[in-house]
Amino acid sequence: MYLSRSLVQPTMSSIPLSDSKFSLDASGVAGFFGGDEAVSAMATVHVYRGRKWLGWYNSPGSYLIAKRYGQLANSRFWDGLFPGVNTDPATLFELDGWKGPKFKGVESGSNIPETGHLASLMVKECQMKQGIDVPGRKTQPVGVTIVDLHYVPDASMTPRQLTKYTSVFAFIPMSVSFGTCIACALFRDWYSFSMILLGMVASGISCFVIGSGKFTFSHPIPAPGTPRGDGLLLTDNNVIVLLGEEGAVNSITRGRFSLNFDSEPEYRNIGICSLILTTQFVAQLLLIPQAALFGQIMFITSLAVSWAYNSWLSSLDKAEIQRRLLLDVVLKRPLTTKYMLGTRTTMAVFVLLALNPSDPAKVLDDLLPNDTKVWKKWKSIILSRLHDGEKMHFQPGDWDHGGFNGNESTLLKTLLGDAQAAYDGYSDHQKLH
Repeated sequence: MYLSRSLVQPTMSSIPLSDSKFSLDASGVAGFFGGDEAVSAMATVHVYRGRKWLGWYNSPGSYLIAKRYGQLANSRFWDGLFPGVNTDPATLFELDGWKGPKFKGVESGSNIPETGHLASLMVKECQMKQGIDVPGRKTQPVGVTIVDLHYVPDASMTPRQLTKYTSVFAFIPMSVSFGTCIACALFRDWYSFSMILLGMVASGISCFVIGSGKFTFSHPIPAPGTPRGDGLLLTDNNVIVLLGEEGAVNSITRGRFSLNFDSEPEYRNIGICSLILTTQFVAQLLLIPQAALFGQIMFITSLAVSWAYNSWLSSLDKAEIQRRLLLDVVLKRPLTTKYMLGTRTTMAVFVLLALNPSDPAKVLDDLLPNDTKVWKKWKSIILSRLHDGEKMHFQPGDWDHGGFNGNESTLLKTLLGDAQAAYDGYSDHQKLH
């Protein structure tokens, strides 16, 4: 320790703030602060073109980043260095792992109690759309989104990466890290110089290695002769009608995004990156306290700017980015139209008209399980009109049934009014398309 201080002592008088007795010991904080933001920011490296080449800045949070990346490495050696539950790269970077709603296929018979990440993205997209209001009775409004899936993607494909201004902003932390590193070298503060340089190299290598993972979309290929995949994604206040071939529909219900690395299943290169980041953390603990105050300020400045950039990247709506990849790139912009129905009865009839299923009775019972005398009569009227292709415009004779009392007839009239509102709303939809 004495020898190292004596080596830098001749240059201390020329370093700014060299006479100050104040010291910034930020070495410990640097390894933890900003780690979550840095990992979250890395989720954009696979979706933006050129992003993997732009990680050469002194990023904070090296210890936390090393722990998170280390859980990808899968062997006894790496599990010993980075204990914890091994995870999947796509899950770590939020490209997979979300749970979607129930799906019911009306022709194929598919019944998926819980769909996955891509179905969840589709639900979010439909929830954010502005719906066309269908006139009629209002009790508990329900959204119905009709999604016409006209394109069947390949079984496995690499979605085209997006182009955005994030690459331009990456030069800000890179320039600041490079500038502070040069400033420390000019004033011969080699401790700070080496730590900033090590941080740039460790971050750059990690970004490149993680970004080298191949981002892919995949879904099952249906067997020849499989019926259409038309079906429903069912949430509390939204119903999504998926129309298309089985291969198009299962892209949403059973498809997934994944990250594939040449080093899997051990992910040895990611483990090495974690080891480099851990080494960076230990070196910062030992050497930053030995640096001059000017060098410590330069070190913290580079960290602060890098943290601000990582925070901005992590604040980007990653779900929106993935929705654009799914809908615009993978599914080639399916036609999507949303309607707001005033009651669940109106919704059920509207969905039947949109699906035109081979077994409408089963679909109607799934949507409206009510089985009282009035409901059974209402269902029989609706199914008869569907079977005969008649308009759902009703007359007093339809609800004035001899076996019903006044309240029951009134309820039947109300329900038939809901069906007529759905029919008129769907007729308007057909005119638009």
